[in-house]
Amino acid sequence: MNKKTMQLMKEMRFFGMHRAFATTMETGGADTDYTNDELIAYLIQSEWDDRHNRRIERLTKSARFRYMAVMEAIDYRPSRQLDKNLVRRLGSCDFIPKRENILITGSTGVGKSYLASAIGHQACSLGRKVMYFNTAKLFTLLKTSKADGSYPKQINKLEKQDLLILDDFGLKPLDNINRHALMEIIEDRHGKRSTIIASQLPVEVWHDIIGEKTLADAILDRLVHTAHRIDIKGESMRRKLKNKN
Repeated sequence: MNKKTMQLMKEMRFFGMHRAFATTMETGGADTDYTNDELIAYLIQSEWDDRHNRRIERLTKSARFRYMAVMEAIDYRPSRQLDKNLVRRLGSCDFIPKRENILITGSTGVGKSYLASAIGHQACSLGRKVMYFNTAKLFTLLKTSKADGSYPKQINKLEKQDLLILDDFGLKPLDNINRHALMEIIEDRHGKRSTIIASQLPVEVWHDIIGEKTLADAILDRLVHTAHRIDIKGESMRRKLKNKN
């Protein structure tokens, strides 16, 4: 009977419950350690945990992060001038249901991408849908999708993400196609979803990077007024690691 029960669990894709039940049978726990109520609760909790963990794995894989980053590893040394309380509040991801944005700036190698990725990983662990992009690569993808007819599908996918991370923004000025694509992305997400933008350039010069005045005003108006701003100081973390090695 137990073998049949375990086979049915597999067929119904109750993998967490199956593993827990198999372990219980191997240790004799079903006969000695658990009451009926406790055993049922244990099996259901095991299934819930398994499904939750697999969902986090799927979300993290789908996000395509640049770094395997965690909030606990963020460096708060004084030279970086990071507001620890602010970063930890953002790490709770309460800004996502509030539909707020985060703008992270700082010179090359100071840890902007890592911080953005750490917040993104935390969002995935809370069951949020996240996508990470190098901004230039995203624009290339969107241009290609216009050629093959998949542009509406790509834009719709971006709109549905609870958190969109655009890294390395502003490395070069936007052309007209990329400018309008950015406007469409930000407009679709404004007041509905949260966006993190990381850039080497201060927010004050983004207007010039975007280009055309009217569109630049519209994009920044939708981004900046609902944004938490983090400006990371200090020297390159990559250079420090190289020197240490």
